[in-house]
Amino acid sequence: QVRVVESGGGLVQAGGSLRLSCAASGRTFSNSAMGWFRQAPGKEREFVAAISGSAYTTDYADSVKGRFTISRDNANDTVSLQMHSLKPEDTAVYYCAARGGATLMRSKTSYPYWGQGTQVTVSS
Repeated sequence: QVRVVESGGGLVQAGGSLRLSCAASGRTFSNSAMGWFRQAPGKEREFVAAISGSAYTTDYADSVKGRFTISRDNANDTVSLQMHSLKPEDTAVYYCAARGGATLMRSKTSYPYWGQGTQVTVSS
């Protein structure tokens, strides 16, 4: 069983910052690419950012590039998403996901293991 748990969501003012954390266990975390996705009410779950399992290569959606930073700490089996310059459009439930394989992927179907989600609300 693979366990993925997010934390750090909350309500912030537009222009503010928030840091999300994800703890994963049960499998080979250090060899797995990890991703962050988000889903707003009535919308599809979309890719936000990902980090590879070995070289720490990163990938970002255009909508968050330059504002969000994904990082990982394999010693503690955690991955983080640092969010700056938040906009009301960033309001969504944010999900952490483990891919299993090491290679970066954007498709949510490439991630079989998911957390329960954490709510991020950005007020105008």
